[in-house]
Amino acid sequence: MRKFERISYKQFKKDISDDKELYKSIVLPTRSTSNSAGYDIRSMTHDIIKPGESKVFKTGLKVIMESDEALLIFDRSSFGYKYNVSLANSVGVIDSDFYNNPENEGHFSVKLINHGDKDLEINIGDRIAQGIFMKYLVVDDEKEIKNKRKGGIGSTGKES
Repeated sequence: MRKFERISYKQFKKDISDDKELYKSIVLPTRSTSNSAGYDIRSMTHDIIKPGESKVFKTGLKVIMESDEALLIFDRSSFGYKYNVSLANSVGVIDSDFYNNPENEGHFSVKLINHGDKDLEINIGDRIAQGIFMKYLVVDDEKEIKNKRKGGIGSTGKES
């Protein structure tokens, strides 16, 4: 199974707002054309990124996928081309075990950085990134990994 879901309203209130109408307005990512590789990801928050600044934009989303898959998050081509704005981490990698983690349910955000010389305003509902599902391979002689994800972003490899 591979699909996007809204985070729970409880998590939404914690991370974004207690506005039920805003919660109901979350748009699950879709592809814009039949040959698009990326699923358009939209912002659930409003902000302005000034030149030299970076800002985190909440999505209200989590994603479930097979254990041998990852969702790669890329900036929108037009952001770099038109505005000189990119993802702060170049490419985001969402692992399958990020889904429903105990820290944040797998709620993922997008951090953008403005390398340009003009403010960029991001409104609620604006397309801010694109996600592409990818299968991945592991080495044949890998030892069994017993570590389990215990937290949200940045938690891989940390002891609880």
